[in-house]
Amino acid sequence: MRVHLVKKRTIEDFVNVYPGSSAPFIEWLYRIKRANWETPSDILKAFNSADLLGNGTDRVVFNIGGNNYRMICRYLFGISEVGLFICWIGSHSAYSRLCNENKQYYIRKY
Repeated sequence: MRVHLVKKRTIEDFVNVYPGSSAPFIEWLYRIKRANWETPSDILKAFNSADLLGNGTDRVVFNIGGNNYRMICRYLFGISEVGLFICWIGSHSAYSRLCNENKQYYIRKY
């Protein structure tokens, strides 16, 4: 199924604040546009550095730009497409702090 990215604007806002992230996110968006997923394991096949969060979860962490950036997304497999919702986006170090603080994931305000 084709992937429908919800709130692409979050990526655009992040790239505006962190221009060095532009090329990696353009590449990621290119790959998402051409993605064809039927199951969560297809996400891992398309992005071998991605990680599904927890057992039976509906969230995935994408490592972007040689692991310089992390993006947490929620996915929802529908009848004709996969909804991909951006929950959080930031640097690898910000992600590590987030994990260490054991906080819930919300969309970051830039």
